[in-house]
Amino acid sequence: MTSKDAPKPHAHPLLKLALELGPLVVFFLANSRTDLFTATAAFMAATVAALGVSWVLLRRVPVMPLVSGAVVLVFGGLTLALQDELFIKLKPTIVNLLFAAALFGGLAFGRPLLAVAFDQAFQLTHEGWMKLTWRWAVFFVFLAVLNEVVWRTQTTDFWVAFKVWGVMPITMIFAMAQAPILQRYALPQRDAAAK
Repeated sequence: MTSKDAPKPHAHPLLKLALELGPLVVFFLANSRTDLFTATAAFMAATVAALGVSWVLLRRVPVMPLVSGAVVLVFGGLTLALQDELFIKLKPTIVNLLFAAALFGGLAFGRPLLAVAFDQAFQLTHEGWMKLTWRWAVFFVFLAVLNEVVWRTQTTDFWVAFKVWGVMPITMIFAMAQAPILQRYALPQRDAAAK
């Protein structure tokens, strides 16, 4: 077996959560103690660190955190260079719309890209993947609109707190609400003990 054929190490769920939430928590804590610009720099550094840890431990970086990290660096860089908080506030909108566009684009061609993003975590029928992908695409549009409403109508401190403590629970509730579709369209498990 070549190294290319070797199974990829899988991240422990708590490690995945820490790598995804860690930079947001750093952003929240830095913003609560300093200002948005310092918090943005800390967020950028924590994002690079999380991507680096993912690479070192897993020998890969999942697509969604990679895209999100790239947008953090671009929009965070613009925020710092231009000293304009607009760019970091637009980042969640842009990321969510990019994910929605990719998922809707895949659906238009009959390719549920969510199956690739979940990297074999679930075994679903094609119809199940199509429905699940459609739901997540709509959810990403919802998150983009929600981000726009919150940052345009609330204080910066509220927006930062909502980004950390509001969006994650909403996403977890949405993800758990998808359990019926995962069960309904699950492929029959191959009997591992086929004798």
